Amino acid sequence: MKVWFITGASRGFGALVARRALERGDAVVATSRDPQATVAAVGAHPNLLAVALDVTRQDMAATAVQAAIDRFGTIDILLNNAGFGLMGAVEEASADEVEAVFRTNVFGLLAVTRAVLPQMRKARSGRILNISSIGGYRGAAGFGVYSATKFAVEALSEALRAELAPLGIHVTAIEPGYFRTDFMDASSLKVSRAAIPDYDGTAGKVRMNAGRINGAQPGDPAKLAQVLVDFADVPDPPVRLPLGADTIAAIEAKHASDAAILQQWRAVALSTGF
Repeated sequence: MKVWFITGASRGFGALVARRALERGDAVVATSRDPQATVAAVGAHPNLLAVALDVTRQDMAATAVQAAIDRFGTIDILLNNAGFGLMGAVEEASADEVEAVFRTNVFGLLAVTRAVLPQMRKARSGRILNISSIGGYRGAAGFGVYSATKFAVEALSEALRAELAPLGIHVTAIEPGYFRTDFMDASSLKVSRAAIPDYDGTAGKVRMNAGRINGAQPGDPAKLAQVLVDFADVPDPPVRLPLGADTIAAIEAKHASDAAILQQWRAVALSTGF
């Protein structure tokens, strides 16, 4: 039996993975700001521990991790899933809006990871799955600030992997494309309060299309949840796991674009050496 510690477990990917893990006989510490909502979403189960956690509070992270250890003795898998989106042009985003999304998506992930790592280092085993996004691999108009948080998750995942691999701890950034969850709903996706007409053709167009996209995303969240539960047993997991045909297409397009830049500017790049 593996013990999962999942943030943002009251809905979306978090709740789906929690249910799948319980179904296969694992134990789950499912955290969210509202434990009752978590139990309602996941379903009561003897191997479920629902714990209150605001990931932006380091003290609550430490308390939640201790509750997990007290109940199950260990944490085998940390799924850093809590987060939300911010839609709008970079200039449109206010300082408060930027700070809020970074506080949850980046600083919250760091707080929980720091709380869990001492136990994993002591055990010399474990794995960390950080929910990133295709937005963490390439930025796009209308999602610049959100993508910046996920770029940070990618960098942290790569560095953590290098630091923790010698200790028997695996780290992977999970990169979903558009999946049919509630991410595009107001509960998960905030919209910048300011709207500047000069961005109507770029970020403004994304804002207008959001309602059309919601409910028509190509990815099946139930299949993603099953992939992640199965992925917990992969002996040598990769540093990143792209999920969804749209993610694959976006990564391939960025690789081609970057290859063209290298080809065009190679001589200039090489000319800067002594």
